[in-house]
Amino acid sequence: MGRYRPPRRRGSAYITPDGEVRLREELHQLWKIERPQVTATVHEAAKNGDRSENGDYIYGKRRLREIDSRVRFLNQRLDELQVVDRPPSDTSKVFFGAWVTLENGAGSEARYRIVGPDEFDLKQSKLSMDSPMARALLGKRMDDEVLVHSPGGEQTWYITAIEYPSTD
Repeated sequence: MGRYRPPRRRGSAYITPDGEVRLREELHQLWKIERPQVTATVHEAAKNGDRSENGDYIYGKRRLREIDSRVRFLNQRLDELQVVDRPPSDTSKVFFGAWVTLENGAGSEARYRIVGPDEFDLKQSKLSMDSPMARALLGKRMDDEVLVHSPGGEQTWYITAIEYPSTD
């Protein structure tokens, strides 16, 4: 019997064109390349007889469940996502897809791109639009003061630059 997991709140349904490409590549990799390989491994392992002590069979079946679960999620998620492929009409404000440069009172700078929850990666300075920082930034203009309520406490940032990637 499975463990009960309460339903998770769905993230925003926006994604950049690059993010959509990455999700579609992951789906292709899982469905067309990795799943057939794992299926072949499980098939060969099943021929060996006793499956209760057959590691290739047991771990292969587990991996197949993981792949199938992720493929289901990706198919559903890609159907509901809206690709935002052009900048907003008012580029003086922070909206989805913007690169925002911030400075705090101590003078340290940070630069983030506001992206969808399916593509955020802090190592690449991509911030989910559902995060406290991004929610505080959305709709603000240059030189605005932004108060961010985070688990580490309140922080004050100033917007020093807003840029949107070119659509070329």
